[in-house]
Amino acid sequence: MRRLTIPLLLLFSAVVITVAPFVGATDLSLLGGADRAAVRIFTELRLPRVLLAWITGATLAVCGLIFQALFRNSLASPDMLGVSTGAAFGATLYIRLGTAVSFFGLFSGLSLAAFIGALAATAAIYAAGSAKRGGMTAATQLLAGIAISFLFSSLNMIIQYSGGYTDTFRMMRWTMGGVQAVGYSTVTATLPPLAVILLIVLVRAPELDLLVTGEDVASSRGVEVVKLRRRLFLAVSLAIGLNVAVCGPIGFVGLMAPHICRKLAGTAHRRLAVACTLFGGAFLVLCDTAARTLWSPAEVPAGVVTSCLGSLFFLWLLVRR
Repeated sequence: MRRLTIPLLLLFSAVVITVAPFVGATDLSLLGGADRAAVRIFTELRLPRVLLAWITGATLAVCGLIFQALFRNSLASPDMLGVSTGAAFGATLYIRLGTAVSFFGLFSGLSLAAFIGALAATAAIYAAGSAKRGGMTAATQLLAGIAISFLFSSLNMIIQYSGGYTDTFRMMRWTMGGVQAVGYSTVTATLPPLAVILLIVLVRAPELDLLVTGEDVASSRGVEVVKLRRRLFLAVSLAIGLNVAVCGPIGFVGLMAPHICRKLAGTAHRRLAVACTLFGGAFLVLCDTAARTLWSPAEVPAGVVTSCLGSLFFLWLLVRR
């Protein structure tokens, strides 16, 4: 049965991407001589938004898979460990300062600020874990990440409180996490991080398989655990930082998708990474579609929907265990 998991997830993801652009407050029919307005809505608004949601969901799912392998804990995820909130802190501070810069026309100041925030959260987790005599264990890092997450959340609230009404409203809406796209510039900006992080997992899959069995076992088989952990943390920080800069912090996708896919596709990380990519992307597209249609003509951020579902899923995991 598990041999059919990847083809079925591929079919599921393809159907979601195909159908979602046609769902919305405005009915679209591109067949039989559609008018120019309908074509523009489809090509410039809905299709880029669906593609951005799919890429973001896939990236968050793969990053969550990496964290769960590093900590050998299915409850670990980028938002739980402070990487997402660190990226949000950098982006919120950038918005509060009111600056507008870009680098070589490729990276905006907001993207760089989010990446620096994610990197700062990663460095803080390492510093807190390294302060413990005898080295840094996975459990120590997990607890340090949760503490760092609360710290950056508090700093975000301080920055929002200190701003004016306009800036505070803008930062508050942004920190809810949402998928907004006009054209394909955001799609092309978020696609490389997904490609890089997925390639890293596919190449490092045998090492991740060993790491899940225990650090001692992995070290005895030749895995450089400390170096591998640092490299993966840096890669996740880059991917999360760029995605948060575009969509804001969207929570719980990195928690739910790997856990569900592990039940469907097994524990081999090469196969699991592909399953997480397909399922995570389709999942966020469905959440974003619900966010923009269920309350029509009003719209809520997709991050609100994922947080509601993720909270219930987290409680279910705790009760089940």
